[in-house]
Amino acid sequence: MKGGKGKILYVGKAKNLRARLSSYFRGEAGHSVKTAALVARIAAVEVLLTASEKEALLLESSLIKKHRPRYNVVLKDDKNYILFKLDKRSPYPRLAFTRRVSRDGAAYFGPFTSAAAARTTWKELGRVFALRKCGDKTLNNRIRPCLYHFIGQCLAPCVKAVDPETYMALVHRVEAFLTGRSAEVLKSVQKEMEQASERLDFEEAARLRDLLFAMRRTVEGQATVLTRLVDMDVADFTVTDHGVGLCVLFVRQGRLLDRKTFFFPGIEAGEAVGAAGSALVQFYRPESFIPARVVVPPSLAPQTAVGFVADGEPEAADATGEASGDGAALAEILAERRGGPVRLGPPRGREERKLLELAGANARRAAEEAVKAAERDVLPSLAGSFGLAALNRIEAVDVSHLGGKGVRVGMVVFEAGAPKKSDYRAYAFPELEGTSDDYLALASFAAKRAASGPPWPDLLLVDGGKGQLEAVGRALTEAGAGGAFALASIAKGDTRSQNEMGDVIYVPGRKNPLALRPGSPELLFLQRVRDTVHDFSIGRQRRARTKTGLQSAVLDLPGVGPKTARKLWEAFGSVAAMKAASPADLALKAGLGPKQAAKLADSLAGLAG
Repeated sequence: MKGGKGKILYVGKAKNLRARLSSYFRGEAGHSVKTAALVARIAAVEVLLTASEKEALLLESSLIKKHRPRYNVVLKDDKNYILFKLDKRSPYPRLAFTRRVSRDGAAYFGPFTSAAAARTTWKELGRVFALRKCGDKTLNNRIRPCLYHFIGQCLAPCVKAVDPETYMALVHRVEAFLTGRSAEVLKSVQKEMEQASERLDFEEAARLRDLLFAMRRTVEGQATVLTRLVDMDVADFTVTDHGVGLCVLFVRQGRLLDRKTFFFPGIEAGEAVGAAGSALVQFYRPESFIPARVVVPPSLAPQTAVGFVADGEPEAADATGEASGDGAALAEILAERRGGPVRLGPPRGREERKLLELAGANARRAAEEAVKAAERDVLPSLAGSFGLAALNRIEAVDVSHLGGKGVRVGMVVFEAGAPKKSDYRAYAFPELEGTSDDYLALASFAAKRAASGPPWPDLLLVDGGKGQLEAVGRALTEAGAGGAFALASIAKGDTRSQNEMGDVIYVPGRKNPLALRPGSPELLFLQRVRDTVHDFSIGRQRRARTKTGLQSAVLDLPGVGPKTARKLWEAFGSVAAMKAASPADLALKAGLGPKQAAKLADSLAGLAG
């Protein structure tokens, strides 16, 4: 469905197009706000035919990813999640991070939706199992052990301090531990510890005792949800008045490892099943880890829990002799992407039913939290943080230059939380060339901003720390605009939180930054404003540098002096316009003779830009 300018508004699929389309155009009675808004914008409907429901499902997913239509379920968080990879083809395997599953014979464990959680688990495993941490290149070129060896977390295969058989025994223990056979590993280590004690090898017994304690502590942090040591995902969705929530639980070797939740606003109950199926096609990408079994509610499953082999041929069909709807198509797609059989079906037994209920509860909670977040307007909250009655217009400023050259100060404007590009400005300060003084550039901007007058912002946000903030405040006061609006600056913090640098907000007259929680909607909004002005100022600085370079290049052309170059830029404005001009136009507008104009046209043709 396309809008007036050909922009794709919505992508959908149906066996019966007449019935599906007529449901949109029978009148607005019963339509949700979202559907009514969609129908009001439809100017044309384009139809693409496919040979099967599977092809339709794949085409729908690819078109949604490509065009990101406003009224479709779009998986914004479409990255692959972190996995552990154990490549046993190496003589000294290591446990590495990856986001892609390849058919290379390696063992994969995960996924982890949080990079911080994955790294914490990896560190714990590194303390328990002394596998190498370095890459292959480092392994082959190191001449002495690294620090991990001296703290007992690496056997130093880089200097042949361990024989391959002993190392591989440890690798097998790691693999057994990660595949859920922790009881077997614990029992083995317990026995080795007792034998070492009987031999009076108390140092080895103490080492095994510490290893046993560390492994037990790691196992206790995982929740057992199945009595069978199986890998599976459990997906369920819930319908609310505001949209559809979706949750996928990751169960590995009978233990609940992680989960991922999504919320799709504005989806009606009648569209929920199709939306959930479309989201799963987007979620399980070809390079993702896909288990052999995916538990889904009956509405998403084939009529019988059909398993599909890698070539796409069904192992079984339902009572009518044909595969059943989107569930069968989804199972076939997952099998092809996995490269092996995938059984997609409803829960079997009490344990799987409880897991499906747990996924549904998480989906409901995700929907509730998303609605609360949407209803909580970030601007009133931010206004309270800054002690303002209201916060509607925000201006942000940043300095950009290249080694002191091409100094530009960019300013962007947000009104009611949205960018107002018509009010964006870029200020040039040729008198500051070569100074590399950001404080002076910001003070010069403040003087110009004060001279330009209203409309004043409610808040001026400076990209920088306390020094930049003070320079702007002092210049505004000297220009007679002090106190006309609130000031703040945004800077990188001194501490890292979950491997990411936290930003902090400073305001005049306050020693410590504002108490804005990392990851809060308020701080995320200010970070978005900061990123916008940062990109804008860099873009304008690069554009100015490019123009200067092109002006210099035109000036270097044979027969072109400063006067002719100025006439060319005044007449055409760009190198592209000059190159497109005929020799007659060049002669007329630059005051050149016919031969000189023809020669200039040839020179311009070989000029980049």
